[in-house]
Amino acid sequence: MEQGRRRAAVAVASAVVLAVVLAVVLWPDGGHRAAPPPPAPSSAPPSPSPSPVKNLPYPWFTPGTCFDHPQLSEVITRAEERPCEQQHDGEAIADVLLPEGLTSDVQIGRAMRELCAAPLAERQQRQGGGGPYYGFPLGPYLQYYKQGMRDATCTMTISNRQHGPKLTGHLH
Repeated sequence: MEQGRRRAAVAVASAVVLAVVLAVVLWPDGGHRAAPPPPAPSSAPPSPSPSPVKNLPYPWFTPGTCFDHPQLSEVITRAEERPCEQQHDGEAIADVLLPEGLTSDVQIGRAMRELCAAPLAERQQRQGGGGPYYGFPLGPYLQYYKQGMRDATCTMTISNRQHGPKLTGHLH
């Protein structure tokens, strides 16, 4: 009986690891140029011009950018920027830099989730209820990471599957 439970636990753990690896490896890698986030409403004078846009071979967005992603929208094949005033899958809430020394897609996925945990918790709290909200980190898989690409984007969605609910405006 005990051996059967161990086998079941090993099978479940293996399935979870496989799902994480597949999610990271199968991420669309089409190039994407994200626009800078919209200006915050303010009576202050305009701020200096935004930092340069990155052109990476995987999805990367600046905070405040709304997007659709193929894991959440079946009608597209790569992550695409969307107007925040229209229906969209998620919004970029922070950009992070992955640490050096990661050696697998599983480690990259874990590092992105860990780096995005604090911005996600802070942003979830600012929503004032509602939800549920999901973290959906975007970043390189091992092939690009080995080439020195370490930029990742923390995003927040209100669905974790295709055909789920969409956002219709900026997050708070």
